[in-house]
Amino acid sequence: MMESCLKIILQLTVFLGFCGICSGQGDSELIGGHVSYVTSKNVYVKFESTSVINAGDTLILSRESQLKSCLVVRQKSSSSCVCQRIGDCQVSKDDQVFFKWIKTKNPTSENEEPSVNLNIDPVESIDTIYPDYEQDKNVPEFEQKIRGRISAASYSSLPEMQENRHRLMYRFSLNADHINNSRISFQSYINYRQYLNDGTQPSGRNNNFLRVYNLSLRYEANESTSLTLGRRINHKASSLGAIDGLQLEKYFGNFYTGLIAGFRPDIFEYDFNPDLFEYGAYLGLRSETSHVFSTTTAGLLEQRNQGFIDRRYIYFQHSSTINRKLSLFGSAELDLYNNINGDLRLTNLYTSARYRFSRRIELTLSYDSRKRILYYETFKTDIERLLDDDEARQGIRLRLGLRPIKFIYTGISFSNRFQSDQQNKSENINAYLSMVRLPLIKGSLSISFNQNKSNYLESRIYSIRHSRSIIKGKLTADFYFRNVNYAYLNSENGTSQNYFGAYLNLRLLKKLMFSILGELNTREEEKNYRVNTKLNFRF
Repeated sequence: MMESCLKIILQLTVFLGFCGICSGQGDSELIGGHVSYVTSKNVYVKFESTSVINAGDTLILSRESQLKSCLVVRQKSSSSCVCQRIGDCQVSKDDQVFFKWIKTKNPTSENEEPSVNLNIDPVESIDTIYPDYEQDKNVPEFEQKIRGRISAASYSSLPEMQENRHRLMYRFSLNADHINNSRISFQSYINYRQYLNDGTQPSGRNNNFLRVYNLSLRYEANESTSLTLGRRINHKASSLGAIDGLQLEKYFGNFYTGLIAGFRPDIFEYDFNPDLFEYGAYLGLRSETSHVFSTTTAGLLEQRNQGFIDRRYIYFQHSSTINRKLSLFGSAELDLYNNINGDLRLTNLYTSARYRFSRRIELTLSYDSRKRILYYETFKTDIERLLDDDEARQGIRLRLGLRPIKFIYTGISFSNRFQSDQQNKSENINAYLSMVRLPLIKGSLSISFNQNKSNYLESRIYSIRHSRSIIKGKLTADFYFRNVNYAYLNSENGTSQNYFGAYLNLRLLKKLMFSILGELNTREEEKNYRVNTKLNFRF
């Protein structure tokens, strides 16, 4: 009863508010209707009468006390209209819809009502006037989309002075959205890695590794509610990593909330571990206008180990794009649980901003401060030592990208990593110049330089790469040279290495690709080789 009264009050509020807006615009009237059916192409709206509505008129959607021009009338009968959405307007069945009718008077007689000639038999139904209606009724609410990838790769190192090493990698990923046009979707991403034993390794060593990064089923109860079961990374709580369990998410207009209950993957084998229970909840706000798109999420999570609290923390993350020029991102984690001294710990803080001045200039700035994550049960024996060495490793990065003229791209970046105890510090400078559509040799050319300096080592890397098409649409190739120089700060000895490589990518079929990389590494009198191959099939 209460819900019905609230619904009536809300509709009256919207109606009266809209009338107030229209009162200064002349003699007008609001005609109310509701959405009776929604398909991927059309929206069907039911009125008591459509005598004053014409093709091309705009209908206004009422949702959560907000009015928005949302639909354009394409065809009509005596009581129904077939409409198309304006832009990305979201419409659901039973949504309240209004048409603003501006009353006109006959200039020859102010007392006469305007006449309307519909030329439509009032007893005709929408089914007979619009033959596409029955066809649209058979269009599924959800459309199945399946895409996936299977690949097999080999990685072989053939050093001159050591034993050969070989590794095989198999990958499988599948995204099946709305299976058989249903509300159920499936996602998976699985890796299998195998090291080939050359007889010199211990026989008891595990050379086979299976890693399941995503394996989940998703059920969409309606447009605003979804339930996920299995292993999946929740992008609203990305710092949590993969979750084995249940994830529920519900939207309330622009607001959303979510619940998480499951288990952490094993920290050593990455398989299912029933001892690592975790649960939590989050709230968020999504905003989308013509100038701003943003999402902001805050959550509380608790992780346990064999029933005891391992970690409890609050997290926050925000991302936004403003006027398609300024992009902002920020995330933070505040640990609430400490069973030794009770102090709160800011374990993670990351912010970044990217501004696009024009099509030719782009500037990015980021800062991060990270501490080692402490699990008070998992690392019980080492926890006091880790707390004594609770340094925050911080970093700042600046990057400038330029396109001075057409077909030429260049940029430079600087990053600095540091700690208060001056340990693990490093400075990195990187610069590049790329030229595409070369006039004579064709293809593209890229030149880059990198310098890195840490507490004990300084390195300089010079590289050049040429990419081109050999057979259009069938075969592409990369050729590169790289010179690497290492200087140890506590020693006079240094090393210099040269790398010569070629990479070929061949399209065997429309969705079947084969690639091979060959590389020669020279260091003084030593020569080492590397060969990688990959077969990739997309479907």
